[in-house]
Amino acid sequence: MRSGIQVTRIAGALGAEVRGVDLARPLPPGVADELRRAWLEHLVLFFRDQDLTPDQYMAFARSWGTPVEYPFVRGIEGFPEIIEVKKLEHETVNFGGIWHTDTAYLEVPPMASMLLARELPPYGGDTEFANLYLAYDSLSDGLKKTLEGLRAVNSSARADVTRTREDRIKSDGRPTEKKELNAEHPVVRTHPETGKKALYVNVAHTARFVGWSEEESRPLLEYLFRHQVRPEFTCRFAWQPGSIALWDNRCALHNPVNDYHGHRRLMHRITLAGDKPR
Repeated sequence: MRSGIQVTRIAGALGAEVRGVDLARPLPPGVADELRRAWLEHLVLFFRDQDLTPDQYMAFARSWGTPVEYPFVRGIEGFPEIIEVKKLEHETVNFGGIWHTDTAYLEVPPMASMLLARELPPYGGDTEFANLYLAYDSLSDGLKKTLEGLRAVNSSARADVTRTREDRIKSDGRPTEKKELNAEHPVVRTHPETGKKALYVNVAHTARFVGWSEEESRPLLEYLFRHQVRPEFTCRFAWQPGSIALWDNRCALHNPVNDYHGHRRLMHRITLAGDKPR
């Protein structure tokens, strides 16, 4: 890149590591545009050694979009848009520990999410990401035609994902914690910036197709859930203190790997306002 920033791809499907930028300072002219182009190309960007205060972290987030609050867990003191994504030593279930896009049960899900690593276990705790463009593109023409025009019901009350929130709702829950949130979205979403089509369902939130029963929907949804996380569609990121991941919530799934029982992991998450899926 002209600015001297280095962007290195980490896998064939998605993901790139960015070096040569200090996110504690305002981005120089032109750099934000370069990073945006790289992000749209790679779907998730990773930054190392970013020892940011909450103020600096929020400033970086605001340079990218508009931070929004998470509906189930309150933010840290003084920063309602920054939530702690944590698993404590005695806990066995990790927050959001299932393949998903963030809050697909909202009428307007986030454009993007970012995580900043604060405390990490001595091993494990990686995060996987999957490319939903590739998931859609690799479907047969016949299945693409079947999915065309279909909409799906996404719910915050799906059993597997509610279990991953239980510990945090007990310790950091918001007044809306018991409220069930539901939204209908197209199964195939067109990205508003790239114009590409993405397979916009996920095992954590998608309950059924609109106009179909859950029983009728289950076989096809289960196939799509398996298909979209095929290894060749994914990358995996090993965290270090001060690492940041910034991913496009409109076209990428993520899954935090729960392989560090007995150890503490603490991340700070910010989500950025998006648009209604179309």
